[in-house]
Amino acid sequence: MVRAGKPEKAVESAAEKAGKEAVQDKTPVLDIPRSISVRQLAELLNIDSINIIKQLMRNGIMANINQLIDYDTAAPIISTLGFKPHLTPIKDQMMATAAEEGKQRKRKYGKDAENLVPRPPVVTVMGHVDHGKTKLLDAIRQTNVVDSEAGGITQHIGAYQATIDGHKITFLDTPGHEAFTAMRAHGANITDITILVVAADDGVMPQTREAINHAKAAEVPIVVAINKIDKDNANPNLVKQQLTEAGLVIEEWGGNVVCVEISAKEKKGIKELLESLLLVAEMEELKANPNLPAAGVVIEAEMDKTMGPLATVLIQSGTLKEEDTVVVGMAWGRIRAMFNDKNKRIKKAEPSMPAEILGLDIVPEVGDTLIAVADERHAQAILTRKRAEKEKESLKAQAVNLDNLYDQISTGQVKELNVILKTDVQGSIEPIRTTLERLGTDEVKVRIIHSATSDVTESDVMLASASKGLIIGFNVTAGEGARNLAAATGVDIRFYNIIYTLTDDVDKALKGLLEPKFVEVIDGRADVRAVFSAGKGVKAAGVLVTDGKVTRNALVRVRRGKEILADSSVISLKRFKDDAREVAAGYECGVGVKDFNDFKVGDVLEFYRMEKSGR
Repeated sequence: MVRAGKPEKAVESAAEKAGKEAVQDKTPVLDIPRSISVRQLAELLNIDSINIIKQLMRNGIMANINQLIDYDTAAPIISTLGFKPHLTPIKDQMMATAAEEGKQRKRKYGKDAENLVPRPPVVTVMGHVDHGKTKLLDAIRQTNVVDSEAGGITQHIGAYQATIDGHKITFLDTPGHEAFTAMRAHGANITDITILVVAADDGVMPQTREAINHAKAAEVPIVVAINKIDKDNANPNLVKQQLTEAGLVIEEWGGNVVCVEISAKEKKGIKELLESLLLVAEMEELKANPNLPAAGVVIEAEMDKTMGPLATVLIQSGTLKEEDTVVVGMAWGRIRAMFNDKNKRIKKAEPSMPAEILGLDIVPEVGDTLIAVADERHAQAILTRKRAEKEKESLKAQAVNLDNLYDQISTGQVKELNVILKTDVQGSIEPIRTTLERLGTDEVKVRIIHSATSDVTESDVMLASASKGLIIGFNVTAGEGARNLAAATGVDIRFYNIIYTLTDDVDKALKGLLEPKFVEVIDGRADVRAVFSAGKGVKAAGVLVTDGKVTRNALVRVRRGKEILADSSVISLKRFKDDAREVAAGYECGVGVKDFNDFKVGDVLEFYRMEKSGR
């Protein structure tokens, strides 16, 4: 989009682009996109927005300053003000806005770094279920195979590279924001660009909004792919309107988000999408130095029965070579062999290239970092330091919660409190958001990174974990999976039904005045399969542990359908005739519950403990 300064300057700039015809009639030309807001048009014309609104009113159109108007509406006003309107070609719009975005984003590598060369972008595909994420990845892979390597067999190693016009693009092969967020949770923000897939026949759905928030939280540029345009009921314009309402204004409508209409099924628009990715990548100035020792991130890892530990790594900088000595998380080894995404043995892997490596002593974890070192002595020294750091870190609470928030603020570990807000109705979101954001201080700001009306989900917990934030639920609850994941990752979920209590807790937490709370942690569940007499009128339940574990003296609830019959503790736990301290999932055992004898087959025992959160 071309911005005008003073009218005279705009005349010169626009006229240059307009060509000879415009110069000949000496009427200043103003390039505008297909859609533009009143504010943006006023800025282009370098006049007050109120003048645009008045002109619109004279033409019978009532509009506010943020309202989008199309080219046909804007053109008469531009003519009235002494300019010749000219519709900017889509490609030029893309270049202009991408360039603006590229300047605004922080460069991936320092300006002082030497020997930087362009590297392929790393792309993740996200979107709502059944909107065509996997089909798009398949279409890109197949298109590329057909174009360059017909008959080639692609091995699944978690990522692959496509080539268009001699330029490579690396795609992470696991669609969905779960993988994206899981990687971020390990501190590995390896995605450069996100493709947001939206079905033209279904529109923006809850997981679409989640994906937008995930990408925004990671500060990754989004390219929208409106898929399934081959369908009879496809409505791309409605999708674009919904995207605008969700905070993504596409370039065609005056925003800065690249949008391409595609059909993954019929492989239409795939090339245009890839070209758009390259364009955004170019504006992002993605560079790396291939001459350094290799550094990368693990995207998949497994134990192979014949080859031993295998890891697929994405090289971020430097070049990895065979025989290099590497440290990967808590593993180390010498690279015995490397394979690319087509299962071909390779001698080296350069920046943004995925490679499967052999030679590690143990299986690393997804998200672990790889670094190449001089020799085994250096590798062992690094591992010794890592073990010491890990032991030290394990002693500290890592996750942010309201109880330890003040301590983390005081020590400078937290300068922004990221909050996922879930409510029962839409009307509750804005007042709570406004109130919480006002509680921010000079030391810490409160930032709502995602809000929606539904119970707390596993996706919410993953986003909170990746963003080092917490979850606030207002008049909602959380599913079993979300609770278990929160317990495993240390994410703090707070539930409220009174706004005053909610804001009071957060306010006290920010000031270090909140009393620590006790949270319930579910350890396991068991189904009652039989009922036995334990003597003296006491009954015991013969159970199968279906989830987690059972421990002696644990707290236990006896559930029959939705009804809770007892909330007590385990007084006896036996395997066969022997006392047991603990029984794991998949095993049968006998359980006695204090002051409860009314077991029936089909009852469910829920074992839990109360744990002090935070400090």
